[in-house]
Amino acid sequence: MYVPAHRPAIARTTRRPVLLVALLLLLAGCAGHRGEDGGPGGNGGSGKDATPSAAKRWQPRPGTSWQWQLSGRLDTSVRAEVYDIDGFDHSGATVAQLHRKGRRVVCYVSTGAWEDFRPDADRFPRSVLGRGNGWKGERWLDIRRTDVLRPLMAARLDMCREKGFDAVEPDNMDGYRNRTGFPLTAADQLRYNRLVAELAHDRGMAVGLKNDLDQIPQLVGDFDFAVDEQCAQYRECAKLEPFVAAGKAVFHVEYELPTGRFCAQSRRLGLSSLLKKYELGAWRRAC
Repeated sequence: MYVPAHRPAIARTTRRPVLLVALLLLLAGCAGHRGEDGGPGGNGGSGKDATPSAAKRWQPRPGTSWQWQLSGRLDTSVRAEVYDIDGFDHSGATVAQLHRKGRRVVCYVSTGAWEDFRPDADRFPRSVLGRGNGWKGERWLDIRRTDVLRPLMAARLDMCREKGFDAVEPDNMDGYRNRTGFPLTAADQLRYNRLVAELAHDRGMAVGLKNDLDQIPQLVGDFDFAVDEQCAQYRECAKLEPFVAAGKAVFHVEYELPTGRFCAQSRRLGLSSLLKKYELGAWRRAC
């Protein structure tokens, strides 16, 4: 289904030095500065030469509470540490408002499917558009065509960064397991998913692996958290254990099971679990 990106760099203030040695030390420190809280130091949106160390990126830990809202008027009063919201639909002012409330904010964007309702829809050539993915106005993308998709996805993640998001939730990351209209392989998916993770990290943002459970062993080291739908319903939640074992949050939702059917297992596994409705409005029931 569908997520904004990183906290703005905080301006560094300094006092005028009175000794030459202090000035030299200050200049040396500023030369290596790339922004606070994992943020890039303002390189015009390319992401190149702005990669912060992993230690400076936000890293959500297992058990972190979250809210996932992709439709309707955004309710900013939910008591959750993390908000996952649509990157196109919300402004930098909304992200800043959530930051003032002490929330981290995740940018939902689709990276594996084309959406005809997005402002950049006309930039996707027809040659990369495949079958419908089951959602109105959406079609799978030919993820083998990284020559076409890399700049398009880079521009989307630039948008997330510029709005101040802390992280990205890239959606439709398991096309190889679906009827996309293209002969996608597991190797194609691994290559593309790692590309998306690289693009997010280059912009100072954390990034989540959306679904794609079978490739978790190969991808857990490339992603900072996981986002999963319905692992309890399909009895697959144990596949997410490598993320928890690595100290990385798993943000999990169920739509059809009552909380009594999955919350005990979620607590045992260390998942951050919610019951949501399919439209992903403000309503939620947390474990």
